[in-house]
Amino acid sequence: MNNEMPLITPQTKVGELLEAYPELEDVLIAVVPAFSKLRNPVLRKTVAKITSLSQAARVGGVSVVELIKRLRREVGQPEFAATEDGLATPERPQDAPEWFDKEKIVETLDVRPLINAGEQPIGRVMRELAQLTGDQVFELIAPFDPVPLRDKATAKGFNCFVKDRGSTEKIIYFART
Repeated sequence: MNNEMPLITPQTKVGELLEAYPELEDVLIAVVPAFSKLRNPVLRKTVAKITSLSQAARVGGVSVVELIKRLRREVGQPEFAATEDGLATPERPQDAPEWFDKEKIVETLDVRPLINAGEQPIGRVMRELAQLTGDQVFELIAPFDPVPLRDKATAKGFNCFVKDRGSTEKIIYFART
């Protein structure tokens, strides 16, 4: 076991994990294929730095318990207790929430080309969200559920609604609370 790295937990940042255990990159990508983009140095320095394993599991639609168990097993850390509260991947409702009105979409941004070019769109999205007024809605198209971005937007006072359009397209709607 690597003595420099504390136990792998849901709060462990992906960047910290990969710095301590570079051999886990392929394991993480096998479990959460959307993280293959982490091979891009720009995204590795930005996304991996702020994304926890709990968020990574949500991005991949996998159980955080199973992800942590697999990662710990790979590096010889003690078994992870599957009964810990609050660790199951939450279900996302597909029904539109009350605040959502498609007619109120004022901007749409497809970040797939940006991500494919190795850019980190979180700053641009947050600037777009800051310009929303009243009940305006911002529409984001992404190749995966950008959980860290949604968490940041929620912390800044925005509602988020994710519409799953398959394994390579998610549509995320944002509006002020």
